[in-house]
Amino acid sequence: MTELRDIERELWRFRRRLILAAGAVILSFALLVGRWVWLQVLRHRQFSTQAQDNRIALVPIPPQRGLILDRNGIILANNYAAYTLEITPSKVPGTLQQTIDALKAIVPITPFDERRFNNLLAQSRRFESLPILNKLSDDQVARFVAQRFRFPGVNVRARLFRNYPLGPLGCHLLGYIGRINQAEQQRIDDSDDASNYLGTDHIGKLGVEQAYESQLHGVTGYEEVEVNATGRPVRKIKTVPATPGQNLVLGVDIRLQKLIEDLYGTRRGACVAIDPRNGEVLAFVSMPTFDPNLFVDGIDQANWDALNTSPDRPLLNRVLRGTFPPGSTYKPYLALGALTEGIRTAQWSFRDPGYFLFAGHRFRDDVPGGHGVVDMHKAIQVSCDVYFYMVAHDWGVDGMAKWTQQFGFGQATGIDLLGEAKGVLPSKEWKRRAFRTPAQKVWYPGDTISLGIGQGYNTFTPLQMATALSTLANKGTRYAPRVVRAIEDMNTRRFTPVQAPVVERIDLNPAYWEVVHGGMMAVNQTGGTAAQAFAGAAYTSAGKTGTAQVFTVAQNQTYDAKDLAHHLRDHALYTVYAPADDPVIALAMIVENAGFGGMAAAPIARKALDYHLLGIYPSDEEIEKISGAKPRPVQFLYAGEREGVPPVPGAKPPPAPQASAASAASAAAAVRPAPPAAGSAPAAKPTALDTDAVGRYPTVACSGGVRAPLFTRFGARPDVTDDSEGVRL
Repeated sequence: MTELRDIERELWRFRRRLILAAGAVILSFALLVGRWVWLQVLRHRQFSTQAQDNRIALVPIPPQRGLILDRNGIILANNYAAYTLEITPSKVPGTLQQTIDALKAIVPITPFDERRFNNLLAQSRRFESLPILNKLSDDQVARFVAQRFRFPGVNVRARLFRNYPLGPLGCHLLGYIGRINQAEQQRIDDSDDASNYLGTDHIGKLGVEQAYESQLHGVTGYEEVEVNATGRPVRKIKTVPATPGQNLVLGVDIRLQKLIEDLYGTRRGACVAIDPRNGEVLAFVSMPTFDPNLFVDGIDQANWDALNTSPDRPLLNRVLRGTFPPGSTYKPYLALGALTEGIRTAQWSFRDPGYFLFAGHRFRDDVPGGHGVVDMHKAIQVSCDVYFYMVAHDWGVDGMAKWTQQFGFGQATGIDLLGEAKGVLPSKEWKRRAFRTPAQKVWYPGDTISLGIGQGYNTFTPLQMATALSTLANKGTRYAPRVVRAIEDMNTRRFTPVQAPVVERIDLNPAYWEVVHGGMMAVNQTGGTAAQAFAGAAYTSAGKTGTAQVFTVAQNQTYDAKDLAHHLRDHALYTVYAPADDPVIALAMIVENAGFGGMAAAPIARKALDYHLLGIYPSDEEIEKISGAKPRPVQFLYAGEREGVPPVPGAKPPPAPQASAASAASAAAAVRPAPPAAGSAPAAKPTALDTDAVGRYPTVACSGGVRAPLFTRFGARPDVTDDSEGVRL
């Protein structure tokens, strides 16, 4: 039986399918239109920018690093252009080693160059261009360019290199630059200045280069370059030039710096000179030195081993990080404090037996029979240890710490450099924190007595000693020292002065200050401990010698340097400011393991002051007689219009190599104040310890009776050290 077709059902099915198909088509077109509206209308700005960015590449232009000049415009750090051979690892076909081996046939690539490249490769990304050979000669550039087609991913690029034209001179002050390591890169990426370091691969590492990195670096520029689909440049659209870094003028007189370094010769030590009127650093010497140029491109292993393993520790910045007992240079501050606190008067005197007896222990003086009758003036002049043993015992450690802290001892000076150590200004609280065991935490009377002559736990940096001396010289104003004197303003193209901030003002009694000042002047005059070094000086000065023990001599032994290894001999210290009545320079110095300060350190200071005050530069023979080594010749270059440097305010022309006797005499007359009359130091107001107390000094201080254990080992250190204390030398 034949079935009849249901036309109506089939038509309904057809219409349903047609409607579904039409709906699918309409929906598809709606989605396309919606996507078009989304891309072309709603997100037009975003995707237009992305397309533009794909077409336009921004190529960073690293800025030229600012110059560093001394106070007279002598160039201490500059830049020069040179070619480098660079490899972009991601663009090199095959292996990197194959490319490097092929390059060796064209240019001389040493094993050190390969090691440096591999170190950079480990710290960088593969699409970055890395130098494998620096400072190519014109001949080497020509030979490579002729065969460049053989080396995809290898190019010659012009770069600016940092240069220190004076080599090791002033290296610890200037520091150096080096390639940015991973930790530094991470710090830059996390900062707001990340975009300013695009294209930059070097950064300041130490000294001024590190502390003034933001000023010296400049502002990165860029080029807008149109590129094709493969990333190759087609044309340059726009250039925004980089802004060079700011030029810095230091307060340092590099000629004075060189003179002091030459006078040290091969000896170790440190010397800081500060202008007490404003806190400017005039000299910043740490010996021995090193050549900062070795670090700019990456130091080779041989030079690194020589510097890092040397027993003289040339990489240590002794001015900032080295800590030393101040020795007798500490006595003027104790004398001033003893007058202020009523511990002593200027007239109080006693007959010095040559030792101070306490609990059966003899604290000895360097003069076995003593100095006779000693008052405060004479105690400073001849550096009488027994006098200051007694002052320390009567005063107490906490009283001394509170007073001397005002002068900057035991704390950061606030200098505009990084990495400064605080040293140790001991107190009872400090010892409780520094040691572990209960017995070690106890402060003993013998600990206090040793502090009276700048020994024991006292350890300060040469910078702290110079800052304290500057504060004493200007009668109580403590500045935070400044090594940078002026910074170039890139808008006006002039140098803007940098002022040293005042940290503290100490209210010093003028009469008490005159007592200490008179004693320090007597140090450099007949009968003083530095009289020989300053004999015939054309100016008056106020100084203090010091000798710091490295280890303790037993009670029944006599110190003899000939019997000791060199590193165990005493340090020689000397501090001085001049002219005495109107100081313009305060200088503190230490010569390691050199013995008596008046013999080893004071002659260096005398020549430095002669140059700074009179313009008298010693001959090479005179320098060699003091240092034992011939001075190293250098060529000073002055900045000018050729380097785009504006005039340096206050710059002075170089002095004549050797001043004549007539000119020296005329210069001396301009700075020589009238010498004070003998015994003219004003008397301090009498206190409980006045002249009537002679012979009635408390018996407990000169005899036994106190059974507490003594800790008199000079130079002892806590068994828990603090990085802020620096490096004890």
